[in-house]
Amino acid sequence: MSRVRGPRRPRRLERGALIAALLTALSLTASGCVVVHGERVVLPSADRAEARRALDDFTAAYNAADKAYDRSLDAGRVTGALGAIDGARLKAGHANSPSGNAAHTPLTLTDAKFTIPKKAGWPRWFLADAKGNKGGAARWLLVFTRGGLGEKWQVAYLTLVAPGDVPKFKLDAEGWAEAVPARSAGLAVAPGDLSGAYATYLKSGGKGFAAGVHTTGWRKLRAGSASRPGLATQFIDEPLTGGDFAPLALRTADGGALVFFATHHYQKQTAAPGATVPTPNKDVQALTTGEIKQSLTMEFISNETALDPPGGQVSILGRVQGLTAAQGS
Repeated sequence: MSRVRGPRRPRRLERGALIAALLTALSLTASGCVVVHGERVVLPSADRAEARRALDDFTAAYNAADKAYDRSLDAGRVTGALGAIDGARLKAGHANSPSGNAAHTPLTLTDAKFTIPKKAGWPRWFLADAKGNKGGAARWLLVFTRGGLGEKWQVAYLTLVAPGDVPKFKLDAEGWAEAVPARSAGLAVAPGDLSGAYATYLKSGGKGFAAGVHTTGWRKLRAGSASRPGLATQFIDEPLTGGDFAPLALRTADGGALVFFATHHYQKQTAAPGATVPTPNKDVQALTTGEIKQSLTMEFISNETALDPPGGQVSILGRVQGLTAAQGS
């Protein structure tokens, strides 16, 4: 794994340089001499002190929301795939335990490393890679994003990966990373197409993805549960790429990319005449509308971390999935 080293100049100068660049752009525009569009200025997405504060702010908000089962307490710190997954989890938790989470254990994130791309335009974003006190030895990869200077940093993607799976990133002389555009060529799959390619693979298989728990293993698990006595299960997979669910990618040292993306899944259980759908657990029940008679359709959001090489097969390194809604009929 790579440890991103900060620029050699002091942090105060680092942050000052970012501010100075923005002020220069604004002053030139105001003078009428040169028109400089802020969205075209290539700058680090954040300085490292700012990234550290964003991680601390997220952790504090996440713990407060988890302890109280109150999604409003971290709503300003999550978005995209994690926002959908976390919001549904807290909604179910509150429905089943209105007084809060009796099993709450605060999340702590240590040994944090920050990979910050230098880029133009919004959203700006960066990756935090930390060791958590949950999830065993896995590294917690959190992608922070924001759409403007006045906005808070929010976590859009959160996945857990094995420590040895975190790749080395391409860095410039000052330690800043490179963001890979969604339509970038020269990769096994363009980052913007990866969600759709993965959804297609889950349905039909193919050779585009390397074997593993989240590819061949998941397809095998589904095949084994598709048909059981008295119960049929159908799966539908869809790409999810719009707005806060847009994929984000970092250039790796080997010329590939580490891509964070989301997918949308449905699982429908239908009981045969005279049979019933198995009673779901209390968290599923809390998110279910309608009465479960002969079928139950569950909706999931999944966010994945993938190693997208210059050629060959894409490897899914980690996946976090959560139920977001269910419908009985």
